[in-house]
Amino acid sequence: MAHNNMNPTTVDGVPHRVNSPRYSGSMTRRAHSFKRNNNNNNEIELQINSPRSPSVPAEGSVLKRKHHHDASHKERKNKFGQWVFLLFCGVCLFLGLLKICATAWWFRSAIHSTHEPIQELSDSITSRNLMDQSSHGYAYREGASDVERTLKMVTTGVIDSQAGMAEESGIWSKPNYENFTQCIDLPRNHKKLDAKTNGYILVNANGGLNQMRFGICDMVAVAKIMKATLVLPSLDHTSYWGDASGFKDLFDWKHFIETLKDDIHVVETLPPAYAEIGPFSKTPISWSKASYYKTEVLPLLKQHIVIYFTHTDSRLANNGISSSIQKLRCRANYRALKYSAPIEEFGNKLISRMRQNENPYLALHLRYEKDMLAFTGCSHNLTAEEDEELRQMRYKVGHWKEKEINGTERRLMGGCPLTPRETSLLLRALGFPSQTRIYLVAGEAYGRGSMKYLEDDFPNIFSHSSLSSEEELNPFKNHQNMLAGIDYIVALQSDIFLYSYDGNMAKAVQGHRRFENFKKTMNPDKVNFVKLVDKLDEGKFSWKKFSSKVKRLHEDRIGAPNPRERGEFPKLEESFYANPLPGCICGTRLESTQ
Repeated sequence: MAHNNMNPTTVDGVPHRVNSPRYSGSMTRRAHSFKRNNNNNNEIELQINSPRSPSVPAEGSVLKRKHHHDASHKERKNKFGQWVFLLFCGVCLFLGLLKICATAWWFRSAIHSTHEPIQELSDSITSRNLMDQSSHGYAYREGASDVERTLKMVTTGVIDSQAGMAEESGIWSKPNYENFTQCIDLPRNHKKLDAKTNGYILVNANGGLNQMRFGICDMVAVAKIMKATLVLPSLDHTSYWGDASGFKDLFDWKHFIETLKDDIHVVETLPPAYAEIGPFSKTPISWSKASYYKTEVLPLLKQHIVIYFTHTDSRLANNGISSSIQKLRCRANYRALKYSAPIEEFGNKLISRMRQNENPYLALHLRYEKDMLAFTGCSHNLTAEEDEELRQMRYKVGHWKEKEINGTERRLMGGCPLTPRETSLLLRALGFPSQTRIYLVAGEAYGRGSMKYLEDDFPNIFSHSSLSSEEELNPFKNHQNMLAGIDYIVALQSDIFLYSYDGNMAKAVQGHRRFENFKKTMNPDKVNFVKLVDKLDEGKFSWKKFSSKVKRLHEDRIGAPNPRERGEFPKLEESFYANPLPGCICGTRLESTQ
């Protein structure tokens, strides 16, 4: 073919060939165009890169029909490829937009579902400042009220995303209790209660809420032992809290009488015939067995008809008591002593607020309060002035027997409440994430800035004050025992209960949780834990090693079924009310044979 024999043109001495499917002939290399001169010396300039560039035959040559057909075919093929590419891009764009829309819809639904459950809380406490800001203002601490902080944390999701990491690590898992069950029901052959009574028992339940609770249950048992009638107990109004609440304020008194009607006689007041009789006062001996009441106290009751017990705390032994009496103590504690309706209702309301979006929560009984620190002589991490203030308080309370106490030695022996900082280290070492929701079962923590470590590490800390409006708390103001009852209810239903000091609240709640299918309760090994903390502070442990040792130390301290520990002396024994096994909790095999 003619164009195959043509020589390439030369520009600046460099040969160039422009291979075009539409042109055969000599071309000049001029930017992105070529020129061809016709007879009239008119110049035509065409863009090489344009797909629409016309095919112009060179002078003295003829473009073959076959060559033109091949070029047209290739052009159609190129156009088809371009359309396929554009279609692919369109599909990708559509899928991308669809994903964006789906994500936006899901996010809006999540926000909507978060707002709906808290509407009641928002309506009831918006625009109100909460009490106790100084010790219970935990997140977003400056420039906002506790209400705003609580709502802010709920609506922004700060307190919504905590379950993931903790659940994956198994920290919320419950102890195995499948081989144990409650066993406090009256037997089928139970004899009907005799209408005859040996006399009436008046009691003054002394101490705080839970100490009084234990004493009332013991007095129910004592009334059964002596076949006596129990008059509705009076409560202590002279304790540290100075609470004037009566039995009817704290408990559902009608429910109390009705529940125990097959066990003992309970009356609201003394019958008129005995109302004018001066009762015989008696202080029962602590940790007594049933034989003491039958042989020493019963004769006094029969003689005087009305007997008044000045103290009720720890007046019945933990062990060596008949099975029927032990079960009665539990019926009194876990069934008869139901809190009054206002306390029950408000406690349940706080539980629902703690469980926003069905998140788990931990109830922490910190007990780092002024009275407890003064009583125990513990002042670790406090200033010298604060230590002196606690010492003076200890000397002012006459019935506290210990006055000079070495707080350092007591701490190393495990006799001090964990400080807020030590509590924070414990929670972190056990694997609780910083988002963990914590309900504080305690009053105001003592010491300037003592809560800083705990608040910084775990900002989602709540209390009855921070979860409530001032209007909601008004009925319970100046009634510390009623507030303690509210805390009791929230702690009882928590996913985990952890206490830093083994006081009466800790004993009462952990025992009740054991009775209610062994809900997870963490009992810190304070003797060994504080030693680990000291070594960490001295730089002898890395954090990884510290955490590993703390986890290993508490593997078996989660409230799993274990028989109550006996001691050489009653005071050294494990409390019956802290662990009602044996007595009120039985193995399923044993229960099936009864």
